[in-house]
Amino acid sequence: MHIMEGFLPADHAIGWSLVSAPVVAYGVFSLGQKVRKHPEYRMLLGVAAAFTFILSALKIPSVTGSSSHPTGTGFGALLFGPTAMAPIGLVVLLFQALLLAHGGITTLGANIFSMAIVGPFAAYGVFRLTRMFCLPFGMTVFLAAFSADLMTYLTTSAQLALAFPDPVGGFVASFVKFASIFALTQLPLAIIEGLLSVLIFNALARFNPQELLQMKVLQTREVQP
Repeated sequence: MHIMEGFLPADHAIGWSLVSAPVVAYGVFSLGQKVRKHPEYRMLLGVAAAFTFILSALKIPSVTGSSSHPTGTGFGALLFGPTAMAPIGLVVLLFQALLLAHGGITTLGANIFSMAIVGPFAAYGVFRLTRMFCLPFGMTVFLAAFSADLMTYLTTSAQLALAFPDPVGGFVASFVKFASIFALTQLPLAIIEGLLSVLIFNALARFNPQELLQMKVLQTREVQP
C-alpha cells in the first residue's frame, strides 16, 4: 500500500508527516528503553525488521499511484508493542523508497501512518482482545496479522479518497472505489501473511518460549514441556 512519490498533494503529504512524527518519536524512545532493559531482544528486533522489509517489498501493481503487498508489521507489534513499529516502519519505508523506488520521500508520512501506525495498533488490539477470550494461540496470531494488513489497506484507501474525492460521490464513493480495487489482491495477501506469521510464531514458541513468555505473547499454559 505504498503511495508513490509525488502522488499526494503537498498539503496532504505534509499533514500525514506531522501526524506520524510524534508516534515515530515516541516509538524510538519506548523501543530504546526496552532494548536497554532487555538487550537479548535485539535478535528478535532484527527478525521483526527483516520480516517487515521483505514482506512489504513484495509489491503487486494495484490502484494507480499505489500497490498491494503484505506488510509484516503485525509480527513486530505483537513482540514489541505497536509504537515500536513506527520507527522500524520509517527505516523500512525509507530504504525501500531510496533503493527500490517503492513508495517515496514526499509520501513517507502517509505510508508510515497506514503501514507502521494503524496496522500495528490494529494487530496489537486484536491480539490482546482475542487473548482475553482464550482463543487458540495460532488463531490469535492469524487474526492479528490479518487485521494489520486489512487496516493498512483501508487506511491507504481513505488517504487516497481524501486526496482525490469523487466529483459526484465525494469521499465515500472514492473510498469504495479504491478499497474495492485493493481488495482483489489485498485480501488473499492478508490471509497469506496471517498464515506465515502463525508458522513463525509457532517456531519461536517451540525454540524460544521464555522470551515470548517475558514479552507476554505466550501464556504459561501454552508452553510445551
